[in-house]
Amino acid sequence: MHYLVAVDGSDASTSALSHAIELANALEGSLTIAYAVESRVLIDDAAGESPTNHEIGDRIYTEDTETAEERGSTVLESAAKEAAEAGIDVNTELLYGQPVEAIESHASNSAVDGVIVGHRALSGRVEGMVGSVAKGLVERAPVPVTVVK
Repeated sequence: MHYLVAVDGSDASTSALSHAIELANALEGSLTIAYAVESRVLIDDAAGESPTNHEIGDRIYTEDTETAEERGSTVLESAAKEAAEAGIDVNTELLYGQPVEAIESHASNSAVDGVIVGHRALSGRVEGMVGSVAKGLVERAPVPVTVVK
């Protein structure tokens, strides 16, 4: 059995990785650990306080792809080390784009038996605005999706 586990460095993805390692060990399986590179929109907080609506336009910037790739590579390296230390055959993938689309596409084009993803407890309002990766994958993935709380 070969599983795709999505990580982003959050506590939820750490739990998903732990579950994936346990599952792979129990089934003598392997893992692909994936990180979706998506540049973040950030607010420069050099002033030390939240900007007013008027000021916010001058303080918003988009992180460059290289920085996002570096962050992803660091997360993947740590996750792969944990899986390898547990005796799991593991490979890593930096994916590009919106996480649901990138992970779903990779799962569709790879020989994976399932996807494992963490679940963040987002408020209904926040989830409505930004969506939920776990929910999106459950709806779109071509293979079973395990959501780990």
